[in-house]
Amino acid sequence: MIKEQRIQWMKEAKFGMFIHWGLYSSLGGEWNGTTALYIAEWIMLRLKIPLAEYRQIAGKFNPAGFNAAEWVAVAQNAGMKYIVITAKHHEGFAMFNSRASKYNIVDATPYKKDPVKEIAAECQKQGIKLCFYYSHVQDWEDKNAIGNTWDFPDEPRDFDKYLREKVKPQLRELLTQYGKVGIIWFDTPVNISREHAQELVDYVHKLQPECIVNNRVGHDLGDYNGFGDNEAPVKGLEACWETCATLNDTWGYKKNDDNWKSSSTIIKLLVDIVSKGGVYLLNIGPDGMGLIPEPSKKILSEVGYWLKKNSEAIYNTNASPFEKEFDWGSITVKPGKIYAHLFDWPDGDYVLRGLKNNVNKAYLLDSVDEPLKLKQVYNKAMNFHELSVTLPRDVPVKDLSVLVLEIDGEVKVDNTLIQQPDNQIVCEAFRADLHRAEQVSDNDLISGSEDNDDLISRVEIAIKKNNGGFYLSNAGVIEDWQDTREWLSWDIKVTNPGEFFIEVISLIQKPYAWLGETIGRWEGGHILSIEIADQKVEFTIEEGERMENSRSIYYKRMRSTDNSKIIKIDRPGNYSLKIKPIKLNFKELGLKLQKVILHNCKT
Repeated sequence: MIKEQRIQWMKEAKFGMFIHWGLYSSLGGEWNGTTALYIAEWIMLRLKIPLAEYRQIAGKFNPAGFNAAEWVAVAQNAGMKYIVITAKHHEGFAMFNSRASKYNIVDATPYKKDPVKEIAAECQKQGIKLCFYYSHVQDWEDKNAIGNTWDFPDEPRDFDKYLREKVKPQLRELLTQYGKVGIIWFDTPVNISREHAQELVDYVHKLQPECIVNNRVGHDLGDYNGFGDNEAPVKGLEACWETCATLNDTWGYKKNDDNWKSSSTIIKLLVDIVSKGGVYLLNIGPDGMGLIPEPSKKILSEVGYWLKKNSEAIYNTNASPFEKEFDWGSITVKPGKIYAHLFDWPDGDYVLRGLKNNVNKAYLLDSVDEPLKLKQVYNKAMNFHELSVTLPRDVPVKDLSVLVLEIDGEVKVDNTLIQQPDNQIVCEAFRADLHRAEQVSDNDLISGSEDNDDLISRVEIAIKKNNGGFYLSNAGVIEDWQDTREWLSWDIKVTNPGEFFIEVISLIQKPYAWLGETIGRWEGGHILSIEIADQKVEFTIEEGERMENSRSIYYKRMRSTDNSKIIKIDRPGNYSLKIKPIKLNFKELGLKLQKVILHNCKT
């Protein structure tokens, strides 16, 4: 079976449930009075708990509150189409009946039952795809695996033996005991060889040809692309991709983590991911009794309520044809229809530039029989299309409303970087032309104008970093900018000339709590010049407003604005905008550039 056929159901599903559940769940993030920093499921490694002591947790693990029917129903009611449950996490404990290792929930706990068997039956009954998470490289219980350096500090590791005696036998059990499996979701490939990763991919496909393998098997050998935890790209991708994310800050249950995201936030993240062609795998962390935290159930219920009313605009949709991110929301499409998901209700008319199709009808998805007044114009002199729709004065839906545009033919858009109706000119890093230093050949140029929808592999990134050149990361951010000979340019179209001040958005690295960090790292003091319309202005990137990036949970952005530095553009037309560094401060992060915005001073 070819990959495209294997992943088709996943591309249509859009939304899945991740379940992190293991021995760590009974600890709730605490061990002998010490609270684990950050994620709870890594407590054994973070606190270096001896294996002999950690194994004793199994002797008391008895999740009497576990109810497979309820778990699957929570996913079903939330609008999720598949479940990925941790069959074995890094702790090495199997949450299913495994003959390959006695370190499992049936043989090592007083519970004595196989919860995966019950979940499999309920998934089949309720029409949900069953998938398994399996930690294939890290296993803190096995001396031949990677990770446990405190119990096995100096012993030689026989990784082949680990694969042969534990990994492959347990994969066989998962793929032969529980019916059809949608995905084997591997994690943390660490230093696995390409040969071993390919061996596991082939083994899964041999046992179940239709089963998908995720890219974390290693060396990007899986069936689809995946981003880091709680990360998403800034543009739509042709390739199938998935992002896994948390409802609070941890994956496994942590009793003192009450930093829950609102249902509104989850809905917006879902829409944004789907609008870029992605799939959203959202996590819950049941406790040691097998109970799903009440906040998780409440949030997911509210998300499901919204999805029931707006499912047409999510399932079986395609990514937005527009390259840019819109401040007001996101776009999904189907043949003959465009869905504009309005995160923020416009003060006046809804205005969209760049849509070439004729729009026959506009209406809100929950008011299909109430067509809205619309107007389409083509500015011949500046060569751009503009659509405006008169919306109701009052916001009809609390969380997020969907505007439907019925169009003629296949959707066609103009992705020219054009001044927007709010008069901003937004130059995203991923749309820039990268002008490299002399030591990097022209063949290594990454152009934002090229139709390159594949993720840059880690290998490619490593090569570019070794060459000393800056590069565009998976997140759509310019990274490793150290050489002042390297610069960026954008071709832009100005429709409303005037005076503009400059705003630079750069990325703050997410804080690593296990290293004692409480705020994200950021490096400033860079001096840049901007050139446009025969003008050149210098400005310094200094710490400004820290703000959350609505398109990615953990990454935050730094807003640096200099109202005193003005660029004057006298007439409409096409221009080249150039950003050149004069000074770059680079200790660890440097300037992680996300976008540059020119604001019309009159707006």
